[in-house]
Amino acid sequence: MVDCGFTLKETLKRLERLEVAPNELDALLVTHEHQDHISGIGPLSRKFDIPVWSTRGSLLSGKCGKLERFSIIEGFREFQIADLKVVPISVPHDAREPCQYMFEVAGKRLAILTDLGSYTPEIIATLSTCDGLLLECNHDEEMLWQGPYPRSLKQRVGGPLGHMSNRQAIELLKSVMSDRLKLLIASHISEQNNCPDLVQTSVAESIGWSKEEVIIAQQNEGFGWFTLD
Repeated sequence: MVDCGFTLKETLKRLERLEVAPNELDALLVTHEHQDHISGIGPLSRKFDIPVWSTRGSLLSGKCGKLERFSIIEGFREFQIADLKVVPISVPHDAREPCQYMFEVAGKRLAILTDLGSYTPEIIATLSTCDGLLLECNHDEEMLWQGPYPRSLKQRVGGPLGHMSNRQAIELLKSVMSDRLKLLIASHISEQNNCPDLVQTSVAESIGWSKEEVIIAQQNEGFGWFTLD
């Protein structure tokens, strides 16, 4: 499992919906120490004795509380969990040592890339070989700047260490598109500063896909399982 920002009760409810028992989880992977990503990691790890994998910076934040089982990881240094190869992707974000992840098993690669204000050549290189991508499309730039957020928050969200806009996500997609990419999930979509329909339409048009092929990750509902063919 990558990140957990829910209460233990809500986490178990969502796992049940996916027909996953908590004792089936082999690892909890942390991207960074912001509360909406890390607050549930410690309780879940302690309750079910699940090991945690995190960068040193995220772990030193203390947001996980006391952990009995943990491993320190570094950006772009791959490691193995059972038969799953994992590559931490260092990202520009306003946290201590944030990363995202690329997973590989049986020759298929899936990357999770959210919570970044800009992207690097290393990120492009990693994503260029992926079969599936869960990508942040956080905000529409015009909606953000005309919206209700205080100016300081607008600058943080829209800055190089903030969150990726629809425009940035599209630019990144164009840089990494290949015949391998078959699954695209748009995620971390702001309820105040974006619109799912706008994301689907603009992303699909930019890469020549149908609107229905761009999947939207809903904050409340989440989504089910997908198979990478």
